[in-house]
Amino acid sequence: MPSVRIVTAMNDSEVLMNPNDLVQFLKKNPADFTKDDIIRFCEENGIEMVNFRYVAGDGKLKTLNFVISSKEYLDTILSDGERVDGSNIFPFIEAGSSDLYVVPRYSTAFVDPFAEVPTLDILCSYYDNEGKPLASSPEYILRCARDAFKKNTGMDFKCLGELEYYVI
Repeated sequence: MPSVRIVTAMNDSEVLMNPNDLVQFLKKNPADFTKDDIIRFCEENGIEMVNFRYVAGDGKLKTLNFVISSKEYLDTILSDGERVDGSNIFPFIEAGSSDLYVVPRYSTAFVDPFAEVPTLDILCSYYDNEGKPLASSPEYILRCARDAFKKNTGMDFKCLGELEYYVI
């Protein structure tokens, strides 16, 4: 059965009041951002660098920087993500099975206000070398917990960063 994606329109005041430059430029909800939207934003706004951001096992935010040399290169990194060595990110991953990929989540894209050159930052998710979500990544575990909660209760699960203080 094909999945149906519902595009949520934003009214003019929601667009104008949103601090995200991409929302203002694209006039759409971040959940509806596509790869083509991001490429168009980068081209038309002189974005020179893209940063992939991801949280490592130590809880620290890591960054991969990409200087945008061409539209084709931008399309490739946004499509495929980038390979990272999982044994350097998570202590429980063995060196022999450490090929991981960080893949951008388009809805999280934002212009870095502190960068010296026009830079777009995007949060990423982990995938294994078979293209499956990394089952041991904190984000994936939380997503599974959210899905199980919804299935068992019918309610939506919404939380902020310090989840461990609220779930027993």
